[in-house]
Amino acid sequence: MVDRKDLLVERIEDVKVDPNDTVVDLIEKFGKIHGFSAVNVKEAVDILSEGLSEADLRFLSFTANLVATGLRGVIAQLIDKGLVDVIVTTCGTLDHDVARALGHEYYKGYFNVDDKMLAELEIHRLGNVFIPFENYGPPVEKFVHQLLDELEWEEIVPWKLLMEAGSKLEDENSILRKAYERNVPIIVPGITDGAFGTAILTYSEKKRLEGKKIYLNLLEDERLLSQKVFNSEKSAALIIGGGISKHHVIWWNQFKGGLDYAVYLTTALEFDGSLSGAQPREAISWGKLKPSGKSVVVYGDATVLLPLILSAVYAKIK
Repeated sequence: MVDRKDLLVERIEDVKVDPNDTVVDLIEKFGKIHGFSAVNVKEAVDILSEGLSEADLRFLSFTANLVATGLRGVIAQLIDKGLVDVIVTTCGTLDHDVARALGHEYYKGYFNVDDKMLAELEIHRLGNVFIPFENYGPPVEKFVHQLLDELEWEEIVPWKLLMEAGSKLEDENSILRKAYERNVPIIVPGITDGAFGTAILTYSEKKRLEGKKIYLNLLEDERLLSQKVFNSEKSAALIIGGGISKHHVIWWNQFKGGLDYAVYLTTALEFDGSLSGAQPREAISWGKLKPSGKSVVVYGDATVLLPLILSAVYAKIK
């Protein structure tokens, strides 16, 4: 039985904010505020700082919607700092990153708008981001077709293709470009679920009519993940959002006994049994997170949380 005195250890402290507070100062104050999500932000900074410093295999997982926002630059910066070893994401990341790196602008919009009107005006809406039709699908397809024409590959290994794609993009805020410069493989398990992957299909169909066959070798991506996981001693993961990118990271780590460090940023809840909402404690039951591993879930919008957390992390591990 737990003794009462063991629970009543640290008292809640009242804090005040100051215009001269640094981000690190604010994060420390979050720890003193404690309730209700403030303490989780503080824990995320501490766990991520330790994980990125101690682990020899560091995963970054995120969903594509974030790349349509200005957070794209924050993610590219994290890669550029050499704090990421493997990226796992969704196909839309490739779409948005390529389109924007080629100079096709996305615009500030709003949620409460007539979407029928937007369709008539040929404007896509992603949350409160507006994307002109001509700035999304067509330039991505053109880029992919030109790249494949240049490479003349019969067998396409996705992570290698994305390295080549990054080498062609001249944009300091490009995720693909920074991954190429830092030799960080990008794994997209659902690579056909977007414009980039569909462009591979349309290219293969064009070649098929010419009597040539193009093969997409997804297993090479899995072999790469397998090698990296089994060659690691400790692994850490920053997982932003859910879905296939989240699951692929924790799935592969179960084969080495689980992640040592995990920070989840999410808006998904666990009550419906979804993978997106599943907490790290559920991952322990599958062996995807070590029972001794350090983990935390921070609920909220990553466009608000990630810049705060990373700013404090950079200060702690500089």
